[in-house]
Amino acid sequence: MKSRRDFLKKTALVSLTAGMGIGSHQQLFAQKGKEKLTIAKGKMKLSFRPYDLQLRHVFTIANSSRTMTPVVLTEIEYDGITGYGEASLPPYLGETQVSVMEFLKKVDLSQFPSPFELDDILTYIDKIAENNTAAKASVDIALHDLVGKIMGQPWYKIWGLDKSKTPSTTFTIGIDTMDIVKEKTREAAPLYNILKVKLGRDNDKEMIETIRSVTDKPIAIDANQGWKDKHYALDMIYWLKERGIVMIEQPVPKHNLDDAAWITERSPLPVFADESFQRLTDVLRLKGAFTGVNIKLMKCTGMREAWKILTVARAANMQVMVGCMTETSCAISAATQLSPAVDWADLDGNLLISNDIYRGTTVKDGKLILNDLPGIGIEKI
Repeated sequence: MKSRRDFLKKTALVSLTAGMGIGSHQQLFAQKGKEKLTIAKGKMKLSFRPYDLQLRHVFTIANSSRTMTPVVLTEIEYDGITGYGEASLPPYLGETQVSVMEFLKKVDLSQFPSPFELDDILTYIDKIAENNTAAKASVDIALHDLVGKIMGQPWYKIWGLDKSKTPSTTFTIGIDTMDIVKEKTREAAPLYNILKVKLGRDNDKEMIETIRSVTDKPIAIDANQGWKDKHYALDMIYWLKERGIVMIEQPVPKHNLDDAAWITERSPLPVFADESFQRLTDVLRLKGAFTGVNIKLMKCTGMREAWKILTVARAANMQVMVGCMTETSCAISAATQLSPAVDWADLDGNLLISNDIYRGTTVKDGKLILNDLPGIGIEKI
């Protein structure tokens, strides 16, 4: 009863402050370098700053390698409560720290008296400019964190999910020399129930055979558009199935939906759209071409649209995966709030970095563990 009374008090407070209106005072504080830039417009104050994530190992996929990932960290403060968000910016996403911060400078929250107006706020955010999906996600995540904190509830509860149903997360083994692949596999295999392997180069079979020399754990494959011929791709999928592989992501180039559909129709394994899939409007377009879709907050603009994608995909009888970029525990914990409702999870982005500044979702015996902190379930380290 006490928790219900506290909730009602908080709700009444939000209703009261929403009716009081906001002042017209607007300020912009900017500092050089990596320090925080704050836009104070009305009651909700948006702050953001660039931050570079350092990877524990060189991260290599079919067409690129990197040792760091730039991000922009956001905060939205309202009546003494702060919500945290994040934009992760791997090169292939097409956004930069500069472009994200230029987008965020355009955000004016003063027209909204309450963060509870999530749908209106995020519809407005989405219309500020085309694309900029990671920038939009950074606001979306911070708003969800803020609203959850005001309500005193984590989002998995607000969505009506059972946290005991979180799946195991895959852990990624990147393309590397075979000695390093063995070393990474020996480190990861005892800790995770399913591994994820990046393929799409000319040594795919050697990669799998090397990992299989170390462990027989189930493996998910991400070809990252690396297989250009549909017949070769299907042959590889049959070969992989014989070696304990359980699912395939993006076997062919993203625009080649006819080949993807041909492969999916004949594949003995589920085939998921990654690069082919971005936002809600893509779900029904991809039905029949793929078994399911991989939801990434940085591509779909955040938690609001992720929930809508899940609903539409289920109605279309498609499987759902939730994935990530290289991210801090902020964005990973936000995505994990959705995870009890999905079929597969690839939420290891925070485990691949050495300088996380948040504490949130953890992994125990390979399984994602949600805490009961309100909002997206994080705290600053």
